Parts: sequence; C-alpha cells; structure tokens
Amino acid sequence: MKLEDYVEKFMSTCVKNRATDLYLLPKLDDYQVMYKKLNRCHLIQEVPQQVGEQLIAFFKFQADMALSEKRRPQTGAYYWHQEDGKVVHLRLSTVGDFLNRESLVIRFIYPISEAHIQHLDPPQWHELIELTNKRGLLLFSGPMGSGKTTSIYQLARYLAKEKVVMTIEDPVEIFEKDFLQLQVNTRAKMNYEQLLKVGLRHRPDIFIIGEIRDNHTANVAVKAALSGHLVLSTVHAQNVFGVIRRLKQFDVDPEMLQQALCGVAYQRLIPTKDDEVAALFDIMQGKQLQTAFREIPENKMTANWGNCLAREYQKSRISEETLVEYQEG
Repeated sequence: MKLEDYVEKFMSTCVKNRATDLYLLPKLDDYQVMYKKLNRCHLIQEVPQQVGEQLIAFFKFQADMALSEKRRPQTGAYYWHQEDGKVVHLRLSTVGDFLNRESLVIRFIYPISEAHIQHLDPPQWHELIELTNKRGLLLFSGPMGSGKTTSIYQLARYLAKEKVVMTIEDPVEIFEKDFLQLQVNTRAKMNYEQLLKVGLRHRPDIFIIGEIRDNHTANVAVKAALSGHLVLSTVHAQNVFGVIRRLKQFDVDPEMLQQALCGVAYQRLIPTKDDEVAALFDIMQGKQLQTAFREIPENKMTANWGNCLAREYQKSRISEETLVEYQEG
C-alpha cells in the first residue's frame, strides 16, 4: 500500500466520521492509528513502525515542521483539501517518547458552515441568543471537543447580519468570511492587548476572544466588555461554578469582573439514541450569577442540568447509560 493511500484512507475516515482528532501512537513494534469522536477513540488500523514514521514525516513536511527534530515537542498547521473541494484546517502536535519514538496528534477544525450543532433542549439556545442582546462578557466552558468555539461562532454568525464581528484568537480556529479575524503573534509584538486596541479603533459590535487562559487575557476581555461591547470567550472549567472560581484566580478587579460578566454557559455534546450528538448547556445568569459571585456553592451543576437530562431520558432521546455518565457534567 502506497503512503498516499494510507494518508487518503486515514484522512477520509476522520472527515467522514466527523472526528475531532487523529492519533499516530507508537506501540511495541508498530504504530496504532486511531480517531477520536465524542471523547472515545476508535482504531482505524495498525501499521508497521516504518510506515508510521513515514506518515509522521509526511504530515510534518506538509505543516512546515522540522523533520530532523523527533524528540522535542513541535506544533504546526496546514489545510487538507478534500476531493470535493472542501477544506479542513489541521493543527498538528508531535513529541518523542523516552525511546525517541515520535507520536503525532492531528486536530480537525471544520468550516463553520459544516459545523452546525444540534441542541438537546432548543429553548436553551434561545436563552443564549437573548443573552447576546446584552452588552458584556458571555463565557463558555467545557472539555476540549465539546463544541464551545462552534457555539460561539454560530451565535456570532446569527448576529453578524446586522453587526460587525471581530475575533482575536491564538490561533484562529475557524475561518469565517464575514468576520474580521486577528491572530496573536508575539514575535510580531501582536498580543491580545495590542490587538484589542487596534480592534477598538475598528468599532466592532462583537468581540470573540479565543480563550481566557491567564491574567492578561482576562483583563483584556473585561476591558472590552466594559467598553460597551459584547465579548464572547471560553474558559477551561468543569462547570459554571468552576468558571467563577477560575475567574477569581485571575488578577482582575472583582467589581469590574462582576459588572462585565453577563452570563456563563457550560457545554457538553450528548450522544443521542439515533447515533447523533446534541449540545446541552448549563446556563447561569442574572440573580443566580450574582449570588454565585458572593458565595460559590459546592454543587457541580445547577438543578436545570439534571432536570433536562431526565426529561430527555423520559422522551427516550438518550440512554440510561448516557443519563448516568453526564449527570455531573
């Protein structure tokens, strides 16, 4: 089997199954090729060690990564052009183990036009749309691959018909022709704060800030929200209450943060009985949000999360196994 045939097989399998990641992992004397969907890994094929190494070299070359460096971590990106003309953005990460055997993970980032998410409880989506009518900071949390960025882009696309949308990301994850998209580049001295200053001069209505990952980014997001904009961003946290805890760890004035934050949404993609997935949200806003600022409860999820799962189970949309698995987020 030719190398290009392996590449075509693995890539088309991932795209067909809407995989989030492709793994090439070294085993005892071969490589295991798997794709991930809904946080579950599925084996595609085991290939000889030489083929695995050749595949990794091929992908690294495409992503302009150093072929001779097989031990230190590397990252790269490139675009995969499908036979039907569609394009998928790929983000690559490699690292060598203690035996100097290289592993590769490829993250698939699909065009937003193809990344529509179904909603387990449609009224929740309408609640999020209502929240976007406010000025302030609306944050999304959830595990990697839970659809946070896709939800943010879907909201922004809905609003973009009458508003100007600007994104500041590190890196840009989804190309959207109707948005003005800026990418952080520290080498060119283009950090979040500098790009925000540029952005404010362009007078957008909506900012998308890729991820609040440190004190600096948190301050940028809050300043933008307090300047009269709607700011959509993500935070890594295990539930809506965890978002509040995480924000309090950042060096942001508590009063400014409380004024800026208009809502928090925790998101998961829930498997349904018809072999599809649908987004479920745990949303906190208004008085509940203000109360959580004063005293964060020990709860993992709000009551609405469990109630919604129970309703969908009673409607036979989700299995009992899914009900139990996602009960705590």
